[in-house]
Amino acid sequence: MRLAGSAPILPSLIWPSSTLDLSATERWYRRHPALLRVTHWINVVCFTLLLMSGLQIFDAHPALYVGDISDFDHPTVSVVARQTENGLVGETTILGHSFDTTGVLGLSNEDGQISQRGLPELDHHPELLGSRDRASLALLFAWLLVLNGLIYFAWGCASRHFGRDLLPTRVELGHIGREILEHLRLRFPRGEAARRYNVLQQLAYLAVVFALFPLMILTGLTMSPGIDSPRRIFSHFFGGRQTARLIHFIAASGLVLFVIVHLVLALVSGVWNNLRSMITGWYDLGNPRTTDVQ
Repeated sequence: MRLAGSAPILPSLIWPSSTLDLSATERWYRRHPALLRVTHWINVVCFTLLLMSGLQIFDAHPALYVGDISDFDHPTVSVVARQTENGLVGETTILGHSFDTTGVLGLSNEDGQISQRGLPELDHHPELLGSRDRASLALLFAWLLVLNGLIYFAWGCASRHFGRDLLPTRVELGHIGREILEHLRLRFPRGEAARRYNVLQQLAYLAVVFALFPLMILTGLTMSPGIDSPRRIFSHFFGGRQTARLIHFIAASGLVLFVIVHLVLALVSGVWNNLRSMITGWYDLGNPRTTDVQ
């Protein structure tokens, strides 16, 4: 990123003495501005709670359809327990193709008991809130996510963050193959190269900011019973309420996949350095005179 700031004060009680062999202005880099960090952590809280709520909703009726109504006989995606000649099995169907998912989806073993449910039980603690309270809480965090996204979007436009930091150049796009190989080898940029997102990060963040999150929010509004007029408009746009639910599920799954990859890469590329930069803003470049990966 090119969001440079002034160098921090580096007292020896906070930073290791080995870091003082290079100029603080060269080694320590203000990677994440305060507003980006705040909106990031608000997103973490909101998305986690909404994901938990969404999994409970899907588990109540683990099937997805195309159109405006539920075609129970022809689901696009379904997770069921089915009786066969070999006994009860869990079965997941996607676009007419069925897969045996016994023990994971449709039919699972919980505390030694066979349970017929779409998703395995994710928790074993008693529910503290009723279904109506959970729905109200989910709606609250959904609107908080929308507001947080609008603030981030306005800041990104005003600060030219999107064009400067997330939009890859033609040269960077030409390095996609090399970046994939470097990531597979667990070699990550240090020094000057770490001041800017690599092309894989740029494309992933653009997909999240301008595709997955907007799709999840708009399709969520389409399914919301509390806003009648926008719901009809979005329902027509997405080709029906059930199609919107299917797209919502796909977008949420894409975000979950992004989060998993994001966390794994944050861990293997330097967990404390990455975590510190997202809390305090400061990132250790290592040797600022190198442009290689390590």
